Amino acid sequence: MKAQYRELRAKQRQIYGGVVGTSGAIAVPLPRDVAILDATEEERLAAVDELGWAACRAWSDVLRDYEANELGAELYREMLRRVIDDPETAEGLSPRNLAIGCKRPILHTDYYETFNRDDVTLVDLRRGGIEEITATGIRTAQGEYELDVIVFATGFDAMTGALERIDIRGRDGRLLRDAWADGARTLLGIQTAGFPNLFTITGPGSPSVLANMVVCAEQHVEWIGDCLVYVREHGHRAVEATLEAQDAWVDTVNQAAVGTMYTAPNCNSWYLGDNIPGKVRVFLPYVGGLDTYIAHCEEVVEAGYRGFEFS
Repeated sequence: MKAQYRELRAKQRQIYGGVVGTSGAIAVPLPRDVAILDATEEERLAAVDELGWAACRAWSDVLRDYEANELGAELYREMLRRVIDDPETAEGLSPRNLAIGCKRPILHTDYYETFNRDDVTLVDLRRGGIEEITATGIRTAQGEYELDVIVFATGFDAMTGALERIDIRGRDGRLLRDAWADGARTLLGIQTAGFPNLFTITGPGSPSVLANMVVCAEQHVEWIGDCLVYVREHGHRAVEATLEAQDAWVDTVNQAAVGTMYTAPNCNSWYLGDNIPGKVRVFLPYVGGLDTYIAHCEEVVEAGYRGFEFS
């Protein structure tokens, strides 16, 4: 890794997800133009042998075709059956009626192996949900379970929640949370019209959570730094996204998500804000790829920061 560190770091910005291996190959090395619908069962199982958990997504059509997605989900279920000793437990952990990609497959280190331990029990809430938290544990439609500790993992207000909880005000005192009341709107995920000199890093409208977050953050910080140098060298005091450019970028982000499993009708995820009661259902990240996104950012700069106003 150290011997080819600079090469690897450069390659990160040239591929869809920003993730490379020590050989410079994409972490999921199947070519992106291989369709699972065109593969034989033997070829699909060979992908499981080669890629393990990543085999479910390593195809060109899995995130864009329901039939292909179900075949990808079956590869994930195949891995569960291989790893988990008890067939009933394996089935309880298997994705059903939920698109691969809508929510994240667990690409893990020994997580599923934990379910083979004698002191670990799975309660599949699809067979009967939680009815009440009691003085001694949790009661479900399947029965009551005594517990010493309950860990509440109820989700989080992704990509916008932290910013909306700060009293950020733009022109005429408008609150950012009000500007985003009908869904977050940004230019490149970096600026919001009406909020001069406010820069967001890996914000809504950028690849953010759908790519290597470290690389995304670094690219944003460098872009913002260069922009501030431009502001200073040209004698400006403020930079702000134009409303027209912002609207155009929001359209680009939405179009990139059309037809993907991320916005499938049966997909309820934090990518869309579905885990927050009352939050407008809007797809937040840019799914067109980190490499394509960086090209957009570079084109904006080359065109004299097209879409941004300086004053």
